Amino acid sequence: MKYWKKLPHQSLQTRIEQALKENVDFEKDTSLGYPASKLDDKVFYSDAPFLKDAPTLKTYVANPNHIGCHTYGSSESAFKGTQEIEREVLRVLAVDFFKMEDEQFDGYIAPGGTEANIQAIWVFRNFFNHHFDASNDEIAILASEDTHYSIPKASNLLNLDLLQAKVGFDTREIDPEALRSMIEEAVSNGKKYFSVIANMATTMFGSVDNPDVYTDILESMDLEYKLHIDGAYGGFVYPFSNLKSAVNFSNPKISSITIDAHKMLQAPYGTGVYLSRKGLIENVLTKEAEYVEGMDLTLCGSRSGANAIAVYMILFTYGPYGWYEKISILQMRTDWFCKQLDHLSIPYFRNEHMNIVTIYSSHIPQDIAEKFDLVPEQHNENNKWYKVVIMDHVEIDNLLQLIDALKERMKIA
Repeated sequence: MKYWKKLPHQSLQTRIEQALKENVDFEKDTSLGYPASKLDDKVFYSDAPFLKDAPTLKTYVANPNHIGCHTYGSSESAFKGTQEIEREVLRVLAVDFFKMEDEQFDGYIAPGGTEANIQAIWVFRNFFNHHFDASNDEIAILASEDTHYSIPKASNLLNLDLLQAKVGFDTREIDPEALRSMIEEAVSNGKKYFSVIANMATTMFGSVDNPDVYTDILESMDLEYKLHIDGAYGGFVYPFSNLKSAVNFSNPKISSITIDAHKMLQAPYGTGVYLSRKGLIENVLTKEAEYVEGMDLTLCGSRSGANAIAVYMILFTYGPYGWYEKISILQMRTDWFCKQLDHLSIPYFRNEHMNIVTIYSSHIPQDIAEKFDLVPEQHNENNKWYKVVIMDHVEIDNLLQLIDALKERMKIA
């Protein structure tokens, strides 16, 4: 690891306090032009004694605005201290997690994976518009039928057709022949450019797409494409549970990656990450945002700098070895759970590197699913699957209660 290391709490606290000093202080500085302030002190007590030992909460109260993109051009100088911490976070994720070369990335801490995925498709659409004079009718989004609902949402917002590849019911793997046929039909209907979304752990199954399935077909047909990895769920797991993975920026065909810090990293909700190679994000410049110092290259515009501080605190509290240990423990719990299901001859799907186990609904009585808050694939009578997600709070004892309930029901049957 080049930039990621474990730091003591005092070092983290000192670093963040220094960053806040470099930001505008709405309580002390004369700053008349910003439509912003610290959090209202009639509600949020800024002098609470516990804040001095809680740098993330202290940042929330200070309320820095990280509008814009701090890896490209200039940014609002009023918040330069915490913006630099956001850059440090992005550097760790791009270089140490996803094997990007130094300073060859752009990105930002987004309000979630949904926005980060839409940002990626927006960037690709505009890239095709600007560089190939493509019309929206000539551009298609290509994803699997297991892909996250943010992709159909992007299709609707950006006025692009969505093509969804069929997957095997048991394997959740993309069917290459069906995919090729779908692309051939799309080309015959005038599609020339493809925004490809490959999953690094789908939300329902934890299945991981092989991006080569898409790129091999597209290249064999001499078609233009850009490839995005939706690692919203798996981005903080898969690189550590599968150390041989090449689903990262070492693959030159991958243009951008989404990660969600508010899932496995346990950051506050509203903390996603968008990362891309240099030369892409400028395609979504909003030139009309002239009052913003720097360039507005994000979908959301204003966003809280405190989310970046939260990610910084978590990453540097654990360090790479502490994080690897945490993921390894979750993997061992998942392995244990799968062995129990095997003993009961209950069929399920699990990617061996992920901590999601999705069980055939025919083997899970509805009352047991409701008791343990198992999430269905569909909230209706057509549901075929229930998923168990082994998060940090899900221990062996919790899983054992589910296994015992299933054993008892099988005896009754």
